[in-house]
Amino acid sequence: MYSDRAKRKTGWLVLACALLLLALILALSFGRSDRDISDESAAAIRETVRRSALQCYVVEGMYPPDLQYLENNYGLQINREDFYVVYDCFASNLPPTIRVVPKDA
Repeated sequence: MYSDRAKRKTGWLVLACALLLLALILALSFGRSDRDISDESAAAIRETVRRSALQCYVVEGMYPPDLQYLENNYGLQINREDFYVVYDCFASNLPPTIRVVPKDA
């Protein structure tokens, strides 16, 4: 009888550890997927700003001086609640440097 109790206790312990490990893996995977979505959104915003600036260059022969110009003249819309967008245009004939950073980072 002693061996039966020991097996039952060990069985419950193994089951509890397995459930804890599963919960930990699920929690980490959800956290990672939120981060991946945020990174993908930042990349999409950066690409959209880059394309809008390139469109301006093709149409007008110069890169826009700032984001406000793209918003006013090319209909660009940026999610400023969740992202910081840095647009640095050194010269009107050189492509701008564009950085998009999530605000929660």
